[in-house]
Amino acid sequence: MPELHWQKSSFSGGPEGECLYIATAPDGTIRLRESDAPDTVLSTAPGPLAALLKSLSPTARPRRA
Repeated sequence: MPELHWQKSSFSGGPEGECLYIATAPDGTIRLRESDAPDTVLSTAPGPLAALLKSLSPTARPRRA
């Protein structure tokens, strides 16, 4: 697997130094890892990750039942 260019999230760096890193793989998938477990890497496609982040956004509108 080619080496990935990891970027630290702008929301990282709490008092414990926890950091979330993100990289784009050559196949277009998004890879995520935490600084305290760098060997554990999550992989997702851009669309589902964007949908998750949008649903977690404090500005997201509440869904109707």
